[in-house]
Amino acid sequence: MLMRKLMIAVAALTVAGCAAYYGGPPSQHFDGSRFFNPTPMPERGFFDFLRWQFTREPEKWPKQIDNPAFGKPAPRVEGDVMTITMIGHASVLIQSASLNIVTDPVWSNHVGPTSFLGPDRVRAPGIAFADLPKIDAVVVSHNHYDHMDLPSLKMLWERDRPKIIVPLGNDTILKDNIPGIEVIAVDWGGKVDLDANAAIVAAPVQHWSQRGAFDRDKALWAGYLIDLPGGLVYFTGDTGLGTGWWVDETLKLAPRKIDVALLAVGAYLPRWFMTPAHIDPPEAIGIFRKLDARAALAIHWGTFPLGDDGPDRPARDLAAAREQEGIAPDTFRTLQPGEFWKIR
Repeated sequence: MLMRKLMIAVAALTVAGCAAYYGGPPSQHFDGSRFFNPTPMPERGFFDFLRWQFTREPEKWPKQIDNPAFGKPAPRVEGDVMTITMIGHASVLIQSASLNIVTDPVWSNHVGPTSFLGPDRVRAPGIAFADLPKIDAVVVSHNHYDHMDLPSLKMLWERDRPKIIVPLGNDTILKDNIPGIEVIAVDWGGKVDLDANAAIVAAPVQHWSQRGAFDRDKALWAGYLIDLPGGLVYFTGDTGLGTGWWVDETLKLAPRKIDVALLAVGAYLPRWFMTPAHIDPPEAIGIFRKLDARAALAIHWGTFPLGDDGPDRPARDLAAAREQEGIAPDTFRTLQPGEFWKIR
């Protein structure tokens, strides 16, 4: 049985990694074959992964965590009011000016190339898919399975026909797997207008991409500046800190002051393995301050056991970092799945 599972896993990873996702000209972050971070990111290879797996001391995750009841989201939020509702992990519902936008939508109970590779969901989505209002736009930050979930994107496309915005190369993955889907692929700095008063701009982050055994960095990764009448929202997806080069570049792309930064703070332990690609809560505080955002929301924690940090460790570490830096809890918040935050 174990050998059969290994063979299935190898086959799945090989099939997922054989495609050429993007064929554009070389750039400052694309060499003609693969994408890269302009400031080199230390890579963690297969043997580093094995070292982690054989030496890890993960904090315990329960099989299930029940969510508080917060009620269903409004069908629309009008005018220059904005609400942000936590769905879970990096999935967030942003509503303003009668527009509904979802980041990295994941409603699946498992994320991975096979049923036994990848983590199971511990907390249900804070908004059941049946209760999700009609979605106008979707942003996908990169192609890791906990961010690009094909079943969820298929459901959204078939139900709502939203604008689906992805970094370069990721459109190939979606078109190969979801019949008839329409996708807008953008480079860093690329802008997509939602209407006359709302737009989304892709911004650089420090990360990497991979879905199979041979497709490392063949598709781009990105954060997004989501400019709505109710405020400017910045969504990181996943990122490491590195030299902080990407924060400077994001600020150059921002059309105005950032109102809310959605910063990924989970899956950061062990630091020796996770540092290049994931920030921890103290680093998130530093990024928040460098962005000069009015407020921040911690995402990417408490849903899937991806690192050695437990389900509530990121919230506790963030609280300690906030206190040390003199930042009020309502300025850099955590939300439970289903909980919403009215920005103005």
